[in-house]
Amino acid sequence: MTDTAALLEGPQNNVLALPTGPLVEASLAAARAAVHPSVLNHSIRGFYWTRLFAAHKGVLNDADYDEELLFAANVMHDLGTGPDAPGRLRFEIEGADLAATVLTDLGAPARDVDRVWEAIALHTTPQIPERMGLLTYLTYEGIWIDFGKNTDLVAKEQRQIHAAYPRLEMVRHMAEEILAHGARSETAAPPYALAFHLAREREADGATVMERGVANGLWGE
Repeated sequence: MTDTAALLEGPQNNVLALPTGPLVEASLAAARAAVHPSVLNHSIRGFYWTRLFAAHKGVLNDADYDEELLFAANVMHDLGTGPDAPGRLRFEIEGADLAATVLTDLGAPARDVDRVWEAIALHTTPQIPERMGLLTYLTYEGIWIDFGKNTDLVAKEQRQIHAAYPRLEMVRHMAEEILAHGARSETAAPPYALAFHLAREREADGATVMERGVANGLWGE
């Protein structure tokens, strides 16, 4: 499949089109209140990358493909770094819990709540998402495109998406928010978790591998 954009159907022919509805609005409101503007842009870009990745994989018409849930999982995946996270567990888990509350308050079916929870909780965990449901797999892949993975799949669309949602030193702000959350308790940054590694990399070198990787990558900061 050489032309990913050509696979998009209906309103998705507009690369920047977003789904609509109460769930989309509530997810966006929750993210705006919780994360730095650069991280919000990252989260929205993640949705676009995820949709393009789904098109590349030919799953846009799959029965388990749901754009509203995909948007919710992407846009709320960093809620755990925000002010409403208790700081007692990993930011991924607390973000998943907060997103689940948003969906539950809207009356979303329990299965949909569970799917979004899983996608957010596993978004930093390699090798597992591809063995889970479609939503978890797509969310993981889309988020990591923003860090430089599989950028060739979105080469035609990336300029338009970045123009609408610029990077704004995203990785620096994200690292700061993850580290601040992890510093709130030992259980918020347990050994081998992302926050644990980021803290030790900062202590050793003044910058994290994640920050250096993005800054020196194709899209920079």
